[in-house]
Amino acid sequence: MLTLVAFVLALGLLIAVHEYGHYRMAVACGVKVLRFSIGFGRTLLRWQPRGSATEFVICAFPLGGYVRMLDEREAPVHAQERHLAFNTQPLRSRALIVAAGPVANLLLAVLLYAVVNWSGVQLPAAVLGSPVAGSVAEHAGVQAGDRVARAAFAADELQAVDSFEDVRWWLTRGALENRDVRLALTNGTGAERELVLPLAQMGAQEADANLFRRIGIVAPFGRAVIGEVMPGGAAERAGLRQGDVVLRMGAQTVQDGAQLRDLIRASVQGGETVAASWRILRDGQELALLVRPEVRQEGDQQVGRIGAFVGAAPEFVIVRHGPLDGLWQGVVRTWEVSALTLRMMGRMLIGEASLKNLSGPLTIADYAGRSASLGLTQYLTFLALISVSLGVLNLLPLPVLDGGHLMYYVWEGLIGRNISELWLDRLQRGGIAILAVMMTIALFNDLARLWG
Repeated sequence: MLTLVAFVLALGLLIAVHEYGHYRMAVACGVKVLRFSIGFGRTLLRWQPRGSATEFVICAFPLGGYVRMLDEREAPVHAQERHLAFNTQPLRSRALIVAAGPVANLLLAVLLYAVVNWSGVQLPAAVLGSPVAGSVAEHAGVQAGDRVARAAFAADELQAVDSFEDVRWWLTRGALENRDVRLALTNGTGAERELVLPLAQMGAQEADANLFRRIGIVAPFGRAVIGEVMPGGAAERAGLRQGDVVLRMGAQTVQDGAQLRDLIRASVQGGETVAASWRILRDGQELALLVRPEVRQEGDQQVGRIGAFVGAAPEFVIVRHGPLDGLWQGVVRTWEVSALTLRMMGRMLIGEASLKNLSGPLTIADYAGRSASLGLTQYLTFLALISVSLGVLNLLPLPVLDGGHLMYYVWEGLIGRNISELWLDRLQRGGIAILAVMMTIALFNDLARLWG
C-alpha cells in the first residue's frame, strides 16, 4: 500500500509541476489556456476558478498530463481571440512555453535537493570498509578504515567529501563516464595520502551492485562484531556470542564486518563448508573457537551462513548545509545528475552502455515505496532524481517530446518557415515508434529486476 501511495504522490507532483511550468509560461506570454489536466482518461475531479478561462481536471490514469491551449491547428478560433492562440505567438514565446515544463522539473529538483541539504540527513561517514579481494580499490592501495577527506576526477581540484554517499557518487560518475577518481585519504594516525582509482579502464556499462564489487568499495567501515545470534545456528553451536569481536578467521586477519561476511560466504567448497578456527575478543580476552558455517542456496550460488548478524553499524554523521550553500549544492547535484543522464543516454545510443539502465514505471514504483519507508529525506531525494530524469527526458530532440518541438523551432528560426505537414507527420510517427521501443525495453528491464 505504501508503494502505491508513494508512487501516485510522486507521479502526481512531478507531472503537476511539469504541466504548471507550461501553464504559467503560456499565461505570461498571453496565450489562452483551455484545460490543465493531470492524468488521462475518465475525469475524477474538475473545477474552474472564477474569472479564469482554464478548466482544471484530475483524471483516472496518472501517467502523464497536458495543457491544452487555444490553437488554430486544433480548432477554429474567433478573429477577436486570434492574438491569444498559441500558433500565432512569436517564435521566442512558443519556445519558452514548450521549454518551461522540463525547466520546471529541473528547478523542482534543485529545490528538493536544497531542502534535504537544509534539513540535514544522517548518513554513513566516509570511512571505507575493506576492499573486495582482487578489485580496483585493493590494487590501488585502499585499506579498511581509510577515511575519504576529499575526492576529484584525476586532473581536477580535490573537493570535500561529507559522507559515504558522496564517495559512491564520485565512484558512480567516474565508472560510467570513464574517468579516473582521485581520493585523499586519512588513516588512524591522521596522516593523509592520495591514490587514484583507475576507473576509466573498467568499461562500465551500468550502475549495479556488481559495479561496486568490481571497483571494490561496497560498504562503509563497520567493526567485525557478532550481533544477535540465532538459536540453533552455526554461530550458537560454535559458542559465538553477541558482542564478540572477530580478529582472525583461520589464517586470515579480519579487518571489518564486510570482509568477515565475504569470508563466511566464500567458505563453501564442493557443496560443503570448511570449518575454521576463529580468533575472537570477548570481555578483553582472546579466545579460539572452531566455526563451521552452514550451506545456503542463493539463486544458482551456494554460500556460507553462520546464523548471526555480522558487523557493527557504521559511523554516522549529520550532513547539513546553510541556506546559500545548500541551494548551491542543489544546483550542482541537479547539473551533475542531468549531465550523467545525458551521457548515459548517448552511450546507450552508440552501444557503449547497457540498455538495462532504462527503467520503467514498475521500478520507479518499487523505489518510491522503498525510499518512502526509509523516511522523508530519502523520499525527497528520490523525487529529485526522478524530476531530473523527467526534465532531461523531455528535452531530448525526439518528436512528440518537448525537445522535439524545440527542434522544430530551431529549424524554423534557421530556415524561416515551419516544417511541412508531410515531414511533421513522418517525424511524429517516428518519435512515437522510438518511444514505444524505449518503453518496451524499460518494462522488460522492470520485470527482469523484480522477478528475475
